[in-house]
Amino acid sequence: MKTIKRSIAFVLAMILTLAMSVTVFAEGEGAKKTFTITVNEAKAGHTYEAYQILKGDLSKSQTTLSNVDWGTGIKADKKTDLANDAKTYVEKLSGMQTNSSDLKAEAQKIASALSTTVAGSVSVTQDNAKAEITGLEPGYYLIKDKDSSLKGDEAYTEYILNIVADTTITPKTDVPSVEKKVKDTNDTTGDTTEWQDSADYDIGDDVPFQLTATLPANVESYKSYYLKFDDTLSQGLDFKEGTVTVKLGDKDVTKFFKTNYDAASKKLTFTCDNILAEGFEAKNGDTIVVEYKATLNENAVIGSKGNPNKVKLEFSNNPNNGGEGDKGETPDDTVIVFTYKVVINKVDENNKALDGAEFTLYKKIKGEADKEIKAVISGDKNDVFTFSGLDDGDYVLKETKTPDSYNTAKDIAFTITADHSIVSDAPELKSLSGDKVTGNITLKADKAEGSLSTPVQNFKGSVLPSTGGAGRVAIYVIGAILVVGGGIVLVTKKRVK
Repeated sequence: MKTIKRSIAFVLAMILTLAMSVTVFAEGEGAKKTFTITVNEAKAGHTYEAYQILKGDLSKSQTTLSNVDWGTGIKADKKTDLANDAKTYVEKLSGMQTNSSDLKAEAQKIASALSTTVAGSVSVTQDNAKAEITGLEPGYYLIKDKDSSLKGDEAYTEYILNIVADTTITPKTDVPSVEKKVKDTNDTTGDTTEWQDSADYDIGDDVPFQLTATLPANVESYKSYYLKFDDTLSQGLDFKEGTVTVKLGDKDVTKFFKTNYDAASKKLTFTCDNILAEGFEAKNGDTIVVEYKATLNENAVIGSKGNPNKVKLEFSNNPNNGGEGDKGETPDDTVIVFTYKVVINKVDENNKALDGAEFTLYKKIKGEADKEIKAVISGDKNDVFTFSGLDDGDYVLKETKTPDSYNTAKDIAFTITADHSIVSDAPELKSLSGDKVTGNITLKADKAEGSLSTPVQNFKGSVLPSTGGAGRVAIYVIGAILVVGGGIVLVTKKRVK
């Protein structure tokens, strides 16, 4: 699982009390004073800008702003959109509660009236740094991320309104995260695992997948929140229609998501335009879980490369525009489905290739009839039998056609065992083995190829005497003697009578 915490979501705050310390750059009564906003635990890649909304004179006690006027951060033709005059506007702001919906709405209104004059800014190159916006005159400021400065797995800050003397603000870091999981079933024992990062299956099996999105802690600060699961299957898997469920906790929210599957590109998406909508009503930190099945097909990759499948989230990342427009993306999270093959080389008692045999492989299924698996035959003498697309479990190999003049090989029972990653950001096939239960075989494993190979011998039957041989002549001679002897006995008996 990859949990990404690299975006900023500030709690909107109106700080009406001034900090106790003031940096003074000129001495004496009436000297000009400038101040610093410190962004604590700032994140790399962000550029924070401060726009002066209102300006004025700061009292010696640092608690009162007098002679208030419009600041440089507001466009001249937008001032009246906010209030008739600056004094009226500061009184309006002062009457709003910290972190209230009214204050948040007002911050968005201010943002639409901003000029191009930035009073101060700072770009952050290192995570968890202390970033300072310096040289700010007393006044009300709106602090925001630079427009169009973020991409990928980041989100924009919520607007902050602040009165400057020296002030420290601490960002809250949170974006959604996503993980993909798969379950593994051993058909022979009937055991199924919990959700994990890899599995192995037979070709033709339905593979269960799970996608889990964990929402950010500030999702409720958005007016609307877009969420899309962007899932990519491998060429060895086909999405199975009618198997999708989506849940918010215990609540079924499948109807709020649109499912789209492109069989050519193997792109599978589950999209909801607004998870805050009536009836859905997601909350801060909630989890949304998608489950579906896909069928392992004949294009599945055999061996350690496996059949990787990945997911990422596309999500609203700007609470300041109501969640519309700007989007972020999480990194991919990947699981892998493995499958294997058994290769039988038909040989005679001298281990030379032998033509004329046929085999069928049967898999032991708990509570069901054995599953029949056909071979692909190859080799100059049709002596190589390959059974592809197998997972772990118990198997029986039967010789269903025997080469002429050879004895039929006895049934061979064996077990395929594989070990692969349970929890990993980069799941892998760790080991593959085949263990004989009955029969005369030695299975050689190739983990990279995902193969278990063995020769199977046939031995010739008993040889009868051939036509014209010494044995046949002896039989004729003995037969002739018996005939002559019988004639003599018969003549003798007649004479006696």
